[in-house]
Amino acid sequence: MDLRFLFLSSSLIVGATLSISPAERTAHCKIKWLFGISCSNVSERLVSQIKAWQISRSCLYAGEQCSYELVSSAPNLIIATHTSPRTKKVNDLQFLVEQSTICKVTGEAVSEFSTDPADNGTNYCSMQNLMDGSTLSDAEGYKKFSNKWICPGFDAAKCALL
Repeated sequence: MDLRFLFLSSSLIVGATLSISPAERTAHCKIKWLFGISCSNVSERLVSQIKAWQISRSCLYAGEQCSYELVSSAPNLIIATHTSPRTKKVNDLQFLVEQSTICKVTGEAVSEFSTDPADNGTNYCSMQNLMDGSTLSDAEGYKKFSNKWICPGFDAAKCALL
């Protein structure tokens, strides 16, 4: 391969990457969970937990265990929002549920108005608190996969269900 072509191609890719302004970025997090239970059970428990922690519930003593809103639910896709009572930041949540030999759930959270990539772990905690509150984190075969690059704040977040 021509060395000049390789250099030019690399320069164009780096230049395109650097041209994205910070204002266009939003805080986000992506996590994959595996379960040894049926996906219908996982979906039911997630939807039930979101409903249990809805906005209509008082947040005075609930910590982050409130201000969730179910936008829509289907067997393979759950969409919700979480508004942090402390920071008032809104996280858009999406859970894609896929049944194979095990149940795979891909969760994605995006902060609506935050451009801080780490967002102090609120995207991560908005999803993980649902897993913990619904006791799915204690379910058979539970495994969680993510890292600080696809979920900034993942490695340092302190999620409290106070």
